[in-house]
Amino acid sequence: MTIFQEIQTQVQQAFPTLFGSEVELNKITINETPKDFIGDITLVVFPLLKITKKNPEESAKTIGEFLVNNNKNITAYNIIKGFLNLEINNDYWINYVLNQESGIKNQDKNETVLIEYASPNTNKPIHLGHVRNNVLGYALAGIYKANGFNVIKANLTNDRGIHICKSMVAWQHFGNGETPENTTDLKCRKGDHLVGKYYVEFDKHYKQQIADLIEQGKTKEEAEKQAPIMLAAQEMLLKWENGDAETIALWKTMNAWVYAGFDITYKSLGVDFDKFYYESDTYLLGKTIVDEGLKNNVFFKKEDGSVWIDLTEDGLDQKLVLRADGTSVYITQDIGTADLKYADFKMDQSIYVVGNEQDYHFKVLKLIMQKLGRPYADGIHHFSYGMVDLPSGKMKSREGTVVDADDLIADMINIAKEQTEALGKIDDFTEDEKTALFKTIGLGALKFFLLRVDPKKRILFDPKESIDLHGFTGPFVQYTYARTRSILRKASQQSNIDHRPSTIDYTLHASEKELIKVLYKYTIILEDSCKEMNPAKLIDYSYEVAKTYNKFYNDCPILAAEKEEEKIFRLHLTEQTGNIIKQCFAIVGIDVPERM
Repeated sequence: MTIFQEIQTQVQQAFPTLFGSEVELNKITINETPKDFIGDITLVVFPLLKITKKNPEESAKTIGEFLVNNNKNITAYNIIKGFLNLEINNDYWINYVLNQESGIKNQDKNETVLIEYASPNTNKPIHLGHVRNNVLGYALAGIYKANGFNVIKANLTNDRGIHICKSMVAWQHFGNGETPENTTDLKCRKGDHLVGKYYVEFDKHYKQQIADLIEQGKTKEEAEKQAPIMLAAQEMLLKWENGDAETIALWKTMNAWVYAGFDITYKSLGVDFDKFYYESDTYLLGKTIVDEGLKNNVFFKKEDGSVWIDLTEDGLDQKLVLRADGTSVYITQDIGTADLKYADFKMDQSIYVVGNEQDYHFKVLKLIMQKLGRPYADGIHHFSYGMVDLPSGKMKSREGTVVDADDLIADMINIAKEQTEALGKIDDFTEDEKTALFKTIGLGALKFFLLRVDPKKRILFDPKESIDLHGFTGPFVQYTYARTRSILRKASQQSNIDHRPSTIDYTLHASEKELIKVLYKYTIILEDSCKEMNPAKLIDYSYEVAKTYNKFYNDCPILAAEKEEEKIFRLHLTEQTGNIIKQCFAIVGIDVPERM
């Protein structure tokens, strides 16, 4: 139990005695005291006034006096309007540092959370937009796991449809048998890049054919529909749906190239999955559920035979769930896949990490599953996030103007190499150690930058800004961790740093206390990050830890401390700081270097 929870519970239990009435625990709001005021913890009195029947100052005074007299950890209080600021005993903070175990042991929640992320198309490589999706999904999974949930990381791969057929048709027409094994294009030896090349090739020829048809007198709309290469793609899709052996064989071959490429990118990025779903296996599943919904009057059929759901009473509109010709739409597939996921894992929550352009889609999906009476429906959540822009503008896959994840990762590692070598502090590193360090810094910078912004906000990604060693960046936090390890290594050569006294008679320096209070918030921040589904909260916190430690480092001698007990205490504080930075980063998938 934290000191926040301890005070909250104590105030609740005392209310009948102090004010003659009970109070709900959630009415007792306790926050960290703002730095401009004296105190460590602040109780907000305003929400309690209806129960206390006293003015804010009188209410705060009554509670403050009670706490000082009945809680040995509280030494003094002051009142600023309706805020009761409490000062915590010096020994409480010291004992927290000396008795804090390494690592956090979270209570098992006995709940399963399925988090779906990545969800790439098999017609192009993973790009910067997908990278944010993967980094957010993996971080969210780590946060839920750290909070005691059983987490399933799922990937629904979009491996069928007209967009996949576009790459296949272009390869048939212009590929000349090119494969990852025989290509002379070094980049295309990675299969997803080869297939992506033909997706771009399709668009190039499609645009040219449209222009030719318009020149022949066709309207733009007519030209788009009659372009031979588009007709070929549509014909191929029909063949695929009818199980044409030659088409299926080509589809499997090109998808296999892509999967091999994806696996390399996932490994480079440091993300993984527990379960893969494929649209080709799931796109028909929803049809039987649509039939069920028709029988139960959840859906209705129009005169042309198409099936819809009326969501006007829910503030939305009518939504198509099955076309007149009996073919499914995206929502049909998602209805079926949702049931499949529940059959596989009986999850309590199902979280979809998908861009904010699909906000409406997931509102509809949740409403449909609720109206169908599915037991998991209330646990459906859309983790919506904003797009990623570059200083050069918006990316477009079909025009080949995206930033491929592989190129991005390589660029980040190169920038890390250039900046680190320029500092001249790694001359004694082996080549393998240098290679590992550059990757740790480069990927750490990338992930930190993508995670530090509230997921709902759009990001302008600047690689060089992300790797600044002195800013709000991953490398700055990594450098702080490396500093803690360096100090501990030096200390181990001087004295027995494993000695941890149960208590020390010692007055804290202001910078020590400030750092301890920041470290103390770790479990609170971790829990809030999960409740709010916001990895940025944990990333912001890791930066606050690093920044506060560096202030402590400048203000308080550690190895050169005047007294042995000062040195021992500050070394343990240093060790705990490093541990918490490492834990924060490990949860979201960022590595830390032991030396930097």
